[in-house]
Amino acid sequence: MDEGGTPLLPDSLVYQIFLNLGPADVLAAGLVCHQWQAVSRDEFLWREQFYRYYQVARSVPRHPAATSWYEEFRRLYDTVPCVEVQTLKEHTDQVLHLSFSHSGYQFASCSKDCTVKIWNNDLTISLLHSADMRPYNWSYTQFSQFNQDDSLLLASGVFLGPHNSSSGEIAVISLDTFALLSRVRNKPYDVFGCWLTDTSLISGNLHRIGDITSCSVLWLNNAFQDVESENVNVVKRLFKIQNLNASTIRTVMVADCSRFDSPELLLDAGAPGADPGRVFDLSSDSEEPAVDPGPARTKGLRRLLEGRAQPQPSECALETKAAELLAQGHTKPPEHGSAAASSKLLIFTTGCFTYSPHQIGIKQILPHQMTTAGPVLGEGRGSDAFFDALDHVIDVHGHIIGMGLSPDNRYLYVNSRAWPSGSVVADPMQPPPIAEEIDLLVFDLKTMREVKRALRAHRAYTPNDECFFIFLDVSRDFVASGAEDRHGYIWDRHYNICLAKLRHQDVVNSVVFSPQEQELLLTASDDATIKAWRSPRTVRVCQAPRPRPRPRPRPFFSWFASQRR
Repeated sequence: MDEGGTPLLPDSLVYQIFLNLGPADVLAAGLVCHQWQAVSRDEFLWREQFYRYYQVARSVPRHPAATSWYEEFRRLYDTVPCVEVQTLKEHTDQVLHLSFSHSGYQFASCSKDCTVKIWNNDLTISLLHSADMRPYNWSYTQFSQFNQDDSLLLASGVFLGPHNSSSGEIAVISLDTFALLSRVRNKPYDVFGCWLTDTSLISGNLHRIGDITSCSVLWLNNAFQDVESENVNVVKRLFKIQNLNASTIRTVMVADCSRFDSPELLLDAGAPGADPGRVFDLSSDSEEPAVDPGPARTKGLRRLLEGRAQPQPSECALETKAAELLAQGHTKPPEHGSAAASSKLLIFTTGCFTYSPHQIGIKQILPHQMTTAGPVLGEGRGSDAFFDALDHVIDVHGHIIGMGLSPDNRYLYVNSRAWPSGSVVADPMQPPPIAEEIDLLVFDLKTMREVKRALRAHRAYTPNDECFFIFLDVSRDFVASGAEDRHGYIWDRHYNICLAKLRHQDVVNSVVFSPQEQELLLTASDDATIKAWRSPRTVRVCQAPRPRPRPRPRPFFSWFASQRR
């Protein structure tokens, strides 16, 4: 400006100059004068800065909750938990899993050192309790979950049985006294287990029928089995599902349908890359003549099977065919209730072509099924329909290595390592090779459609014949995942862009956001450490010098009393 305060350059020219500057330079230039400061906050300027800096496709609109482009740029720059603030080294071996309490005040960690550790989450994290599971013949702990009111902790681990056979076991720990309340057998161990209600949990069991045929039984267990009356059921069978081609049910979790109609972030179902053909509705009300679906197969899924090149008949193929024939007429169709909003969805990994988990099974749990009350164990076994059919199957055409639900339970995020395009499984014991690049897929559990395009950046290297799992977590705005490339990753859920890479010295097995503060993220690694990450904004607030409190004036009556002595 000249001495009279008149701008020497018109705003349009200043705007064009600012378009060629980076975000930091624009903000610095805005400190020069009032004119430049006004131009530096221009909405069109920051829209250009946003799309260019974050490399977002211009077809993607601004976040629906954003108030301005400047504030949206600042949100992605300043609120992502990417600053390491603390490293926890109390574990002595690989840390496999992390879980937060719903209040956010505590979190739990599981490790190859066979302990479950419970931590206080404060500005400085501290260890509250460590439970050693070796006295119970556990090899290591692998998973934990707090119940809804944060009074109980479910801990899952690998149990060393007779003759060095390995199975799984679930322990329930009181968070008031840290006492071990009950133990439940869990087979295979990577079922993990999960809470269905505050006092009941789901476990699994596996029964072999043939060399590559089996059935998985999912059980509902009471958490307080040692104090229940002998006249009250403490365990009840939920579902019995047939497995073909050496597949089994793994990684069970529960989604609450009552929260579907109020999502925190509504994702675009029509996004490019969506593939509605992935999902098979196994319970549609079609007017066509009903065809017996077998344990979890319908016409849609059969068409997929028939469309693949069929191998020459072998013992495995004959056993699978015999199992399908056995299931015909012995499978209970899906049970539908009138109040779908009060039901829950049981979600798990499964398969039908090979033993590696390549499909997601979905089964509705109705309100009357959410209690151990009912017929005692063994009643109803005379029924011919001894298998339960699934409601939906999602085929990802790859090896599933992780799953996580959004906070509103509507969206399912899936870590998958893709099979080669057009690959055919000729032998169930030899799954196709898998990609090193991990695809993070997103499915809408209300519409049962794939949404968004796959998120990519993270990698994994473990071959497909080994068991491995990379846990992910979803907050209101972000999704995070571990990886085998020694980093954790954070993406924005709306823009589908990678915002941060979080460095470790070894494989990152698990990540978890604080449910009350998405600007805090924890990561767990094979390097035996847990790292806490906070956003730049939170770090600034925590490190800001606090003003010294002024001396309080003495109350008049205290001063008056001292003068009279």
